[in-house]
Amino acid sequence: MIERYSRPKMKKVWSDESKFDKWLQVEIAVCEAWAEHGVVPGEAIPEIRKACCDLARMEEVLKETHHDVTAFLRAVSESIGEESRFIHLGLTSSDVIDTALALQLVEAADILTEDIAELTTVLEKQALEHKHTIMMGRTHGVHAEPITFGLKLALWVEEMKRNAHRFAEARKAIAVGKISGAVGTHATVLPEVEKAACARLGLEAAPVSNQVVQRDRHAQFVTALAILASSLEKFATEIRGLQRTEVLEAEEPFEKGQTGSSAMPHKRNPELCERVCGLARLVRGHALTAMENIALWHERDISHSSNERIILPDSCLVLDYVLNIFIYVMKGLQVYPERMKENLELTKGLVFSQRVMLALIEKGLSREQAYQMVQRNAMMAWKERESFLGLLQNDPEVCEHLSKSELEGIFDYGYFLRHVDDIFQRVGLG
Repeated sequence: MIERYSRPKMKKVWSDESKFDKWLQVEIAVCEAWAEHGVVPGEAIPEIRKACCDLARMEEVLKETHHDVTAFLRAVSESIGEESRFIHLGLTSSDVIDTALALQLVEAADILTEDIAELTTVLEKQALEHKHTIMMGRTHGVHAEPITFGLKLALWVEEMKRNAHRFAEARKAIAVGKISGAVGTHATVLPEVEKAACARLGLEAAPVSNQVVQRDRHAQFVTALAILASSLEKFATEIRGLQRTEVLEAEEPFEKGQTGSSAMPHKRNPELCERVCGLARLVRGHALTAMENIALWHERDISHSSNERIILPDSCLVLDYVLNIFIYVMKGLQVYPERMKENLELTKGLVFSQRVMLALIEKGLSREQAYQMVQRNAMMAWKERESFLGLLQNDPEVCEHLSKSELEGIFDYGYFLRHVDDIFQRVGLG
């Protein structure tokens, strides 16, 4: 089941091969920028572009140096000739690591952006299909007034649009490189070289940096992912609630041959939605860690480095995985309009209580008088499981102000749905 929702593109972004390839891309881009300023001979560039990093050799050197960048540089240098002396010219480790990390984050962000767009499209389709599928709206888990299932989904569509906007801003925030040398003074590498190298990589150059790209950028990125994950948990929690046996108005896909329990053959559990909820909690925890990484000592320390090797790949991998799961759920969502109608009638018309109260107020009663009059009959309907309309029509005090036919006219579900089309237009779902 796990493999079904695996995401090879995202896994590739965070592989060692991808990571060290991007380190090499940064080193080559800097050499090319130096060549534009006449520091690196132009004839050396073709040979430098042939450089590669043998990961096995790097691992071997790492056992000696205990420093991944120096191990990387030795492995790269051994792959070419004397031109290797120009690689890493004027740089510090974080110039390479942070700039390459930006390339990984941008690549991951573009995959997630596609996922967000696909889910939004699926939600839009379902919202339009169920635009007028009437169901009970609930507050505190208790019946409130009717809505439509499409209206519920339109709310999700609009939330996903906000997530897309937030995420686009977060992508922009992390699409930044830093080639400014130790402590960020540009003493050993020209600002023009930084700008040119970053441009070659498709990144903006940080206007100012110390030895690292500032971690508020990464915190913004992971926080955007955490908010997105929280939205998905919200949506999944709703489906879980609607799939409860007592409700059963919607249900996640359940395929032929699938089992829900080793002990109880009848079980059809919302396990995919529960998985979404569980993993959303993980990403929220990573967001807190990302915020903890903002405060580093002086011009930098590396207290952020160890946990970023976990939280950044994990957050991207989890979100890609979870979005894929929820896209599958929404594409195959089972919706039961007839059960929605049955549940709508469970309280025998109590959903019209506000309408009756407002009608009494329009007849001249105070709000308190009208409220008490309606509540008295509503509580009787709850207790005795009787028709709310029938109780009202047999209440002499109510009938002094509203005729039986007027009361019958109030009990019209269409009243609650008359602005659904307007709301859809406001969401861009005309």
